[in-house]
This record gives sequence, C-alpha cells and structure tokens, in this order.
Amino acid sequence: MIFSRRTILVFATLLPLALAGGASSQVKLETLTIVTAGGRQAFQVEVMENDEQRARGLMFRREMAADRGMLFDFKKVQPVAFWMKNTYIPLDMIFIDERGEIVNIAENTEPLSERSVPSGRPVLGVLEVNAGISRKYGIKPGDRVEHRIFRK
Repeated sequence: MIFSRRTILVFATLLPLALAGGASSQVKLETLTIVTAGGRQAFQVEVMENDEQRARGLMFRREMAADRGMLFDFKKVQPVAFWMKNTYIPLDMIFIDERGEIVNIAENTEPLSERSVPSGRPVLGVLEVNAGISRKYGIKPGDRVEHRIFRK
C-alpha cells in the first residue's frame, strides 16, 4: 500500500490523540473539591477507574486546563507509584487515602521521566493536576478531598 505524504502526516498527528483517548472520545468530567485551611478549590476531573484507563492516564497530552485534573481510582487501598513516561505535562501528584485525606504530594514531577514517584503510604486515589497548583492553592497533606470515591 502506498501512502501520500499528507496521509502519513495526518496519521502521525492523529495517532497520539487516539492512543491518549483524545479527539474522538467523549471525556466525562466530574467535580472534585479540595478543602484547605484557606478555603475550597473545585476541579473538573476525568476519573480513571480501570486498568486500561489508569495505564494511559495523561500520556501524550500536551496541555491541561488550569481547573482540570485526572483522578485515578484504584478501587482498593494500596501503595502505588507513578512515572511520567510519555507524559509531556509537568504535574503535581496528590495521593489520597480512602477517607479523602491527602497523605502526600509530589510537586512538579518531571515530564517524560521514568523515575518512580511513590505514594509513600497506601492510598485509594491519586489526583494529577498541573504543576504548581498545590503551591498556588496551599494544598498540603492533611487537607480533605471531596469526591464520590472517598468515604465521608
């Protein structure tokens, strides 16, 4: 089969979007709120609830809106570790226990790195937001996260 230069260019442009669940998939957003000493901060998050979604995460994406995030629901409390391979956006990773308490934050993780970023303690979920968001809103361990996956 012979492809034109234009066909190859279109394929090369769309492949990362397809792999990342981009242009052709409908993104369902849910509200997540972080309660800090300084107030409440709401985010619109994509929830990754199965192994395939959690494995893909934010890979291949080049940007994320400031009020957006991605919440990884592990369905059970366990130690977890993340890496940034194929992830172009610097992130803050917020590790959350089953009660919705933030137990650890990895700030400004390095894009495209294969270095492991561990939770430090067993967690139920991890929230990824743009790097600097934790510092901007004063988000710290001990703060609370309100979302349907966490017990009240």
